[in-house]
Amino acid sequence: MLTLTENATLVIKSITGVEGAPEGAGVRISQEDPANPALAVTTTEAPVPGDQVVEEAGARVFLEQNAANALDDKILDAAVDDKGGVEFLLVPQPGAGRENGAAPTA
Repeated sequence: MLTLTENATLVIKSITGVEGAPEGAGVRISQEDPANPALAVTTTEAPVPGDQVVEEAGARVFLEQNAANALDDKILDAAVDDKGGVEFLLVPQPGAGRENGAAPTA
């Protein structure tokens, strides 16, 4: 399952916790075509039926099914640039890609 870094948690809470935002708002990540690695990130009031919900320290991420499958072994990180723009980064979780948690064979 996708995990969030502390930076990602802080950034998501800052962009979904603005005044007037509904309780439980989050960031939704979707992937229209499983064959295309492009992901879309939007803020939303609530998950869409069928979304996987990842919640960490008050930050909520809603994953559309294709995105949930693609990001199952990833860590979501985030940074804010000098102009206030948000950049999300995905990195593999430690041990990702190993079958059944087994150590790689030589």
